[in-house]
Amino acid sequence: MSHVVQIPFDNTYLHVAEALFSHQLPTPVKQPGLIRINEALAEALSIDPRQLASAEGIAVLAGNQIPEGAEPIATAYAGHQFGGWNPQLGDGRAILLGEVIGRDGCRYDLQLKGAGVTPFSRMGDGRSPLGPVLREYIVSEAMAALGVPTTRSLAAVTTGERVVRDEFLPGAILTRVARSHIRVGTFQYLAARQDFDTLRQLADHVIARHYPEAGRADNPYLSLLAQVISAQAGLVAHWQSIGFIHGVMNTDNMLISGETIDYGPCAFMENYDPATVFSSIDQGGRYAYRNQPAIAQWNLVWLAQSLLPLIDADEGLAVKQAQAALDAFGDRYLENYQRRMCAKIGIEQVDDAANGLVSELLSLMAEQRVDFTLGFRVLAEWLVWNGERDGDLDGKSGGEEYRSAGAIAAASLYPLPEQFQGWLQRWQQLLGIGSIRGNHQVREQKIDAVRSAMLACNPVFIPRNHQVERAIEAGNIGDFEPFHRLVEVLAAPFEFDPAKQDYAMPATPEQRVARTFCGT
Repeated sequence: MSHVVQIPFDNTYLHVAEALFSHQLPTPVKQPGLIRINEALAEALSIDPRQLASAEGIAVLAGNQIPEGAEPIATAYAGHQFGGWNPQLGDGRAILLGEVIGRDGCRYDLQLKGAGVTPFSRMGDGRSPLGPVLREYIVSEAMAALGVPTTRSLAAVTTGERVVRDEFLPGAILTRVARSHIRVGTFQYLAARQDFDTLRQLADHVIARHYPEAGRADNPYLSLLAQVISAQAGLVAHWQSIGFIHGVMNTDNMLISGETIDYGPCAFMENYDPATVFSSIDQGGRYAYRNQPAIAQWNLVWLAQSLLPLIDADEGLAVKQAQAALDAFGDRYLENYQRRMCAKIGIEQVDDAANGLVSELLSLMAEQRVDFTLGFRVLAEWLVWNGERDGDLDGKSGGEEYRSAGAIAAASLYPLPEQFQGWLQRWQQLLGIGSIRGNHQVREQKIDAVRSAMLACNPVFIPRNHQVERAIEAGNIGDFEPFHRLVEVLAAPFEFDPAKQDYAMPATPEQRVARTFCGT
């Protein structure tokens, strides 16, 4: 036991039912070394980051010491993986140390990923190479900065050991934080075993932990289903609005809490193409960008199926009620997606005209192979840089002042193709800017308001594949400076800094990463 590192554990999941986990200590490593502590996150969890960075703290993060109050377990779950059913999955290389209450009053899991063999390892070694640990730290923290519900990364450490995959690779362990690690596959695991008593206990735990309002509903379990559906509809809409491709949307990788989890073969789309797939194991494109909403609903069908015995004793009535909840997914998703996409072009009021303009823009982006992130970002800047607006902005007034403020630069770094001119004029008209004549001040105020709103929801920095791979390659030879630098740039994704402009640019043909890999 480590008594130096104080972590205020308050564990509840292992008291739900023993069928949901196996007690499991981490396997100690030879020579743990610190890569990074997420100090802000540690403080938000009421954990002293200085203690985590101490020798004792690093030992805890590596699984070599167990802090007081921790009760390590590996959790059980099942799942559909690429559509195929697997009744026995579980944490094959992750060990849940316990739960803490954050300063926000919410409960969080602390889990060591890559901490050794568990009863669910399925012939694996329970370890993680360094690359997947760095990737998850980079991308999960970038997603958090973008405002996407996600698991977080508290720390990353090296193990001093080699991991055997296709080659010998340095090993590492990630400390992952989540509101919980309860998955659709957790419910499937119990339903498949017809363990309905434990299923009810699990559902009650989830209601109390994540959806307390469902506990006050006439049918708490139907309300639980509806709220998970709503959370997932919002989550996937958020993914789509930033060009994020998860890559492995199996039911065991869908959290009931509505957070993004598992950053193995994930990637952000560069040139806009709805058919984009990055994962090397997704040969059929099942989890392509355009398929993510439909896959999310498919996964939720299996949650609904698992909850049927709790929704109503009459199976026919339970199916009818669950189907009605599932049918609401499409509307919930579309509502969230349209709101986010219209906001990306500065339009608050979602209507047919705005949605039509978004669709037209996406078609243009696909035809012209425009970078999804910068394509939207430069629109806000175009409003300022466009010197043809009735002579109101000739490059010597607002545009020059804005330029000198160092607030943009993406417009000059990434100009839009000429084919966008017609769309840009129609966009101006819909925004109401084109109709403002003769009143320079009113026009400027309108432009400033639209620009500010757009810059706040269109990032300039995302974790581009080639930048992530560069950080991993350097890390594999012991140089973590590119990793630290990338994490720091991505912490402020909406704030352009000319000194960091290389991080904003798409990959050159030589830099492009076409395939990503599962880190198992």
